[in-house]
Amino acid sequence: MHKPFRAALLAASIMPVYAHAQSEDARKFGAREIVRDVSISPDGKRIAMVVASGTRGTGLVVSTPDGKLKPILNYTGADEIELTGCSWSTGERLVCTLFAILSRDGTLTGRSRLFAINADGSNVRELSPPQTYGQLYEQSYGGGILDWLPDEQGSAVLMLRQYVPEQGTGTLVAQNREGIGVERIDTVTLKRRNVEVAKATAADFITDGHGLTRVMATRPLLGTGYFGNDVAYKYRRAGGKDWEPLSTVTYSGYQFNGFLPYAVDRDLNVVYGFDNADGRQALFKIALDGSLKRELVLARPDVDVDGLVRIGRQQRVVGVSYSTDRREVSYFDPQIKALTASLAKALKGMPILAVTDASGDEKKLVIFAGNDIDPGHYYLLDRDTKQMAEISTVRPELAGAALASVKAIKYKAADGTEVPAYLTLPPGSDGKNLPAIVMPHGGPSARDEWGFDWLSQFFAARGYAVIQPNYRGSSGYGEKWFKGNGFRSWKAAMGDVNDAGRWLIAQGITSPDKLAIVGWSYGGYAALQSSMLDPDLFKAIVAIAPVTDLEKLADDMKTGSSDGQVRDIVGNGALQQEASPAKHAEQIKAPVLLFHGDKDLNVAIAQSELMASRLRGAGKGVEFVEYKGLDHQLDDSEVRAQMLDRIDRFLRSNMKLPAKP
Repeated sequence: MHKPFRAALLAASIMPVYAHAQSEDARKFGAREIVRDVSISPDGKRIAMVVASGTRGTGLVVSTPDGKLKPILNYTGADEIELTGCSWSTGERLVCTLFAILSRDGTLTGRSRLFAINADGSNVRELSPPQTYGQLYEQSYGGGILDWLPDEQGSAVLMLRQYVPEQGTGTLVAQNREGIGVERIDTVTLKRRNVEVAKATAADFITDGHGLTRVMATRPLLGTGYFGNDVAYKYRRAGGKDWEPLSTVTYSGYQFNGFLPYAVDRDLNVVYGFDNADGRQALFKIALDGSLKRELVLARPDVDVDGLVRIGRQQRVVGVSYSTDRREVSYFDPQIKALTASLAKALKGMPILAVTDASGDEKKLVIFAGNDIDPGHYYLLDRDTKQMAEISTVRPELAGAALASVKAIKYKAADGTEVPAYLTLPPGSDGKNLPAIVMPHGGPSARDEWGFDWLSQFFAARGYAVIQPNYRGSSGYGEKWFKGNGFRSWKAAMGDVNDAGRWLIAQGITSPDKLAIVGWSYGGYAALQSSMLDPDLFKAIVAIAPVTDLEKLADDMKTGSSDGQVRDIVGNGALQQEASPAKHAEQIKAPVLLFHGDKDLNVAIAQSELMASRLRGAGKGVEFVEYKGLDHQLDDSEVRAQMLDRIDRFLRSNMKLPAKP
């Protein structure tokens, strides 16, 4: 079934370059994913890929008519501009998105922009409306493609657009529209036509995948000038013009109540969306014929149903996904169900399987396949010939490496609750008397899933056992498990995190003197806050881009959120005091290693700076590494390799482990 893809990646243009020596493990596991995004043209004749370039850059490569791959764009990362994705609007033209982090008066802001480009790199045109001198504020959102208009043969698309009003100067030409609207734009000529008038309260639109807007979201402004917690959804009947009420969704922190629309099926004349069913998220569909007949599509008694599976240029819904021990998919479309079953047989041992893109007629598909010990591969499948060719592996540096299997387990917390987790043991290990790491996930509105994880695999390669707990406060297990989130319910979350370490000791996997904790983002917060319940448990603490002070986090959030919305996430003053590790630095006994990028939009670097200062003031051992020009993900192969080596040396030093080359 497999045939070699005629085009090979141009390694010299996209492989990472390392300026400093690291351990071989750090170099291999620190290397970024080489392929970020794969798109197939509507006619199925060409492939475009967004790829890693150098140590921190991104680039675009496109297949030529004779099957070779040609570099088209290259952003080195030095200008802090990232190419985040490219998709075909025609057989010869692409629409791409750029993202940049800018500093305005000392405040970091993100900016996105859309542009169109020919497959040979010519005729680059910006699709986002230009910033004009008279606008009252900067456009942060450069727009997004709402509908590819698959039934047409031209180069037009429907695009979400942010409108910014201009200063009135006594003339009639000042633009006074504000908010989100929809316009039709030709990606070649840039001819624009308004489709949905901008509304200051508009939050989103959903089309039927064939050019008609059927659902609109609006979010009323409060008297304080902030958006409220309610989002009102309205719909149009097929062929209608008037908006009618559909649902109201109320947000409370990271949770929501009410029917949240996601996708419209034109043929069934329904909208798919998520809502609560017996305390867990489930998939429903509602008729858009005026009856608003509601039908449960899929619910689970154990986990949230949380993902729609969509394919094709019209993004039609073909299934729904959820994660138990592993991510699973229930398909509605019988042809796609049969196809994926066939692929599962052909790609044995690759249960992570997804159709990521399709030609206009869906006869050629881009397939992703991977598992816990394989970071993944992209394939091109021709459904007519039943031939499949590999486009690219995701992490070529790991080819031939012995990777560690990931096992779903459950352990008992102190109160008897069974906590789901994933355990990774070093390849070939008997699983006994190992140095071990508890690695809580970020979020906190998130959960770990089974599959390849470059951090845990690095540690396993270095001889550590790694446990990743889906502590109470994780998403995916229903509202009772979420408990308001891992900040407001920090004691339950930290109790589960610490109990994961105690379980490792009780099982003989590790011993009390060989136990550490490593976390990123909220996971970094958990690594530090775990000491508030048991300062003697971990012998070393590593926190990457952590939240350390909830009061400071609340202040940062208030620039775009109301007091109520901030309170829903980080609680009130008393909670912010007790749940902030920076306010209790004197209770931390284990040495701490901190990492943070100075362009972090998710968690300001000031959080780590404060933590380091408080620890030093309390006479505690702390090391703080700042990375210039990098955001929350530290998306730089060189930096990641250096960081991995430094963490390994730090853990070995503080757990009295022998050095390893």
